[in-house]
Amino acid sequence: MYLLRVILFVVVVLSAFSYIALQIPQEVSMPPKPEKFDPQKVQTKSDVVEIGQKIFFGKGQCALCHTIGTDGGRCPNLERVGMRLNREFIYETVTQPQAYVKLDFDQVEPKKFPAQMPVINKPPIGLNEQELLAVISFVQSLGGKVTIEPSEFLAPGASPAQAGAGQEKPVQKQGA
Repeated sequence: MYLLRVILFVVVVLSAFSYIALQIPQEVSMPPKPEKFDPQKVQTKSDVVEIGQKIFFGKGQCALCHTIGTDGGRCPNLERVGMRLNREFIYETVTQPQAYVKLDFDQVEPKKFPAQMPVINKPPIGLNEQELLAVISFVQSLGGKVTIEPSEFLAPGASPAQAGAGQEKPVQKQGA
């Protein structure tokens, strides 16, 4: 008889939880739709920066490791990076990330960051040249002057490194 009461109690409790669970509205969770931008709609530098910001926090997946204004990220903090790095250097660091190693020299002893930068212009991220330009413009806007012109979105084939060739040389590469 005792066993029958326990089984009945379990059935009642499970039924109550099932009933309550079925009353909660269900939502289908889908990944965000990939954002595509029309280069013809880019009119100003602020348009380019806005697109770059969306890519930085979205498709580019940069914010998974980089922080802006706060420490504690798995990679360098990008606050005011626009005033320290030129366009050519930023392009090379995202397309050839292992060529540069950034140590955090704010510490007494330099520390290496735990995450390695992926190549963002190849799968799985796979940003195209226009998307790279937009991300570079967003990074430049973090304390610096945006050198990407809206007209560069209309000229396919010109790489960001070539477009910024007249600027100062980047920081020395590792092992050079």
